[in-house]
Amino acid sequence: MASRKYKIAVIQLNLNNTPQYNLEKCMQWVRDAAAQGAEVISLPELYGSHYFCQSEDTANFDLAEPLYGVSFKAFSALAKELGVVIVVPFFEKRMNGIYHNSAYILDTDGTEAGLYRKMHIPDDPHYYEKFYFTPGDIGFKAFQTKKAKVGTLICWDQWYPEAARLTALQGAEVLFYPTAIGWHPHEKEQYGTNQHGAWMNVMKGHAVANGIYVAAANRIGLEQYLPDTAGIEFWGASFICGPQGEILAQASHDKEEILIAEIDMNLMEDVRRNWPFFRDRRIENYGDITKRAID
Repeated sequence: MASRKYKIAVIQLNLNNTPQYNLEKCMQWVRDAAAQGAEVISLPELYGSHYFCQSEDTANFDLAEPLYGVSFKAFSALAKELGVVIVVPFFEKRMNGIYHNSAYILDTDGTEAGLYRKMHIPDDPHYYEKFYFTPGDIGFKAFQTKKAKVGTLICWDQWYPEAARLTALQGAEVLFYPTAIGWHPHEKEQYGTNQHGAWMNVMKGHAVANGIYVAAANRIGLEQYLPDTAGIEFWGASFICGPQGEILAQASHDKEEILIAEIDMNLMEDVRRNWPFFRDRRIENYGDITKRAID
């Protein structure tokens, strides 16, 4: 087999509530990742602000931007300048009353390789995303870029094996998961270890079940979006793992970092030849997966 390798990066950051500051900061971190050899680079979920979904406040819709607005223009030019692919998660205003949690996949020439809209929308304490986001309606996608064929899912999507499988079946070589996940401070001592472990384990499971690379980009820091609440302590711990779930790069819980790992397509092919899970799927028996429950 002809060898094909390339480097990917996920960027772990602390973000504030000033969009212009976050834009400039993220652009500099993308530059730094590219200078370290990264060819495909992902930012965390909703890079432009604090994680505002801690409350239900209609004023937060002002943070959204239309397609091909500020984020697209800035990162499109940066992708072209650096010759890299950039995954840019942003708050999309589709029209009055319809908003999405979305991500651009920008190619090395600055063009749009694709758009993904988050499919699974949570509604948990201080993760009130259903108030803000319409579920994605363009499906699960793998996007061909000049560097790689990448799949992009977003945060709550990471818990769903169906999302990973359907993206992998389209030929994705890496599943990127831009993320904003953390601990409720009052729960951390009792549940924190298991919560973080489950988060890593489910994505490592997607890597194994699909023979694919997985890369998660989280944020860090305590964000007390409302002064009278404990807020969310984002746990960082961004990581990149290989097609057998092996950890290739792992970030801390509390530092801004760039993680870089090499994607080896020969290794991915070898794993799939020896663990032929796709070959042995019994697709004729999976029809019930589309039912809400099997009575």
